[in-house]
Amino acid sequence: MRIVIIEFMSLDGVVQAPGSPDEDTDGGFAHGGWSHPFFDPEVVGGAYDEAMTKAEALLFGRRTWQASAGAWPEQAGDPFADRMNAIPKYVVSDTLGDDDLTWENTIRIPGHEAVAGIRKLRETGGGDLLVMGSPTLVRTLLREGLVDELRLMIEPVILGGGKTIFPDDGTLRTLQLVSTATNGAGVHVCTYRPIAEG
Repeated sequence: MRIVIIEFMSLDGVVQAPGSPDEDTDGGFAHGGWSHPFFDPEVVGGAYDEAMTKAEALLFGRRTWQASAGAWPEQAGDPFADRMNAIPKYVVSDTLGDDDLTWENTIRIPGHEAVAGIRKLRETGGGDLLVMGSPTLVRTLLREGLVDELRLMIEPVILGGGKTIFPDDGTLRTLQLVSTATNGAGVHVCTYRPIAEG
C-alpha cells in the first residue's frame, strides 16, 4: 500500500485545527476552523474526493480518529461520509482500548508498535493508506521515510504558530512536485513525492 498524507496547511506550515474552533486548542491555539473561508468543492473538495476514491484504508492518530468518529457516523447518506464510515480504519493509540473502537471497521495499532505495524500495512497489496490530519503521526511517518505521497492544501493565511507535520531532526528530505492546482481563493493543492536517495 502507498501511504498518502493529505493536509490543510497555512503558509507558515501549521496544520492544527483546520475544521472547527474546538477541534484542537493545545498550546492555546485560538484559530480553529481557519480553513473554511478557502474551501471550494471543485479544487479542494475534488482533491479530497480523489484521495478517498483511491484509498483502501484510513490511518489516524488518536485525537483525529476520535474527532472523526464523533462526526462522520452522523453524516450517513452523504457519499463522502458513507465512504469514510465503510472503509477500513486504523488508529494508532496506547490509550484507546478495543471497547472504545465504536466507529465501524476500526482496528487499533498500539502506539508502541506503530512504526512496525504501519510498515507491515505498507507491505500489503492494495491501494492507498490515507492519512488526514494526525500531525504527530504524520511527523513520525515522514521521519521514518514511510510517506509515499504528500498532498498539501496550502492556504493563504499565516497563523503565527501551531502544530506542524514536519520533523525537526535536521535531516534533509527532497521531494518532487508532481501536480499542482489553484482555486479562486488562492489555495494551492500541491502533490509531492519523495525523491529516492542514491
